[in-house]
Parts: sequence; structure tokens; C-alpha cells
Amino acid sequence: MPKKKNYSEEFKKSSSELAVTGTKSISQTAKDLGVNANTLYGWIDKYHPREKANINSHVEISIYEELKQLKKQNTQLKMERDILKKAAAYFAKEIM
Repeated sequence: MPKKKNYSEEFKKSSSELAVTGTKSISQTAKDLGVNANTLYGWIDKYHPREKANINSHVEISIYEELKQLKKQNTQLKMERDILKKAAAYFAKEIM
């Protein structure tokens, strides 16, 4: 069984601060620090509960925006496909 590591309070606070203010994902920050991601999430819950809520809402917003963009792109591609089908049918008739 692996030995449990003891981290100082200062390390926990600074790591959680880095995770919520940094540009990298929390899991990437945890990996860079050599800490389990779940451990880092626990520290964020303890030392920065408000920021964790903001991180989650930011992720939800970006996922929503991406979904919206993909739906718009899907609609555009369907229109282009339909136009190409009609053009192909038109030219097929003209050849015969």
C-alpha cells in the first residue's frame, strides 16, 4: 500500500490558489504539482469554495457556447449539402 504523503498547509493553500487562478486545467495543475487531482479538488473546496463554483459555471458556459456553435455549423453544413445535391441533380438531368 502506498505511503500517504503529508503536505503543509502552505503548500495546500498555494496549490489550490494556483489551480483556481492559473490558466491550466485543475487536473493538469495537479499533475504538474505531483498531486492527485481529487486531492487538489479537495483543497480547492476547503480554501476556495467560491472559486470552485465559478470554475464549474465557466466550464458549463463554455460547453454551452461550443454546443451552440456546433449546432449553427451543423445547420450551415446541411444547407450546403442540400444545395450540392440539387446542383448535382440539375446537371445530371442536363447531361441526359
